[in-house]
Amino acid sequence: MQRNNEDTGGADHWYTSAMETATSFDIFHTALLGMDCQAGIVSVYAKPPEEFVQRASSVLKAARRSGMPVILVEVGFRPGLPEVSGNNKLFAAIKANPQHQQFFQSASGAIHPSLGPEPGDIVVTKHRISAFPGTDLQMILRARDIHTLVLFGIATGGVVLSTLLEACDADYRVAVIADCCADLDEELHNALVHRLFPVRGEVITAGDFVKALEAARAAYRW
Repeated sequence: MQRNNEDTGGADHWYTSAMETATSFDIFHTALLGMDCQAGIVSVYAKPPEEFVQRASSVLKAARRSGMPVILVEVGFRPGLPEVSGNNKLFAAIKANPQHQQFFQSASGAIHPSLGPEPGDIVVTKHRISAFPGTDLQMILRARDIHTLVLFGIATGGVVLSTLLEACDADYRVAVIADCCADLDEELHNALVHRLFPVRGEVITAGDFVKALEAARAAYRW
């Protein structure tokens, strides 16, 4: 991977060997996963949120136009969070705070209205950091013969990292749309997109993803 030594914070400096040549996806065996892009989470983590939403919306629209499956993953709980164990440090703290619980019962806990869901999208509700534990995501992917996962979401060091690691261990090919990820810890975000993620998969931008799907559509003459 190459990067500009003077600036590692911008999307223009995220380069991998795949991006330097041509990123391509088998549309029929690839799924796009937009994760934890709920209204309240976007407003807190994405800076500025309008630009994040614009980029995320562009990749979702491109996937829908191409016929690629779109899976929107949201974190959610029943009232009182019966899914949460006291042994889980992060979620136990949420369960103990009525204000935090209310987040998931209000509009702030819904998927950002500019991102979906649209007819044909699949919504998966999770109760842990990764999109896999306790959900039917794996069953859906197997039923659709999915081999490749394209990931984006919030936070980079949360759902994106956890889902990527689990997907890699399950032998999926994985790509991360780096400029459609966000984290409050910018240093952690940069370390992941520049150092860890390229070792486990491909790191691309929203523009790369859209161009790859446009090329695929042209090849199939859609």
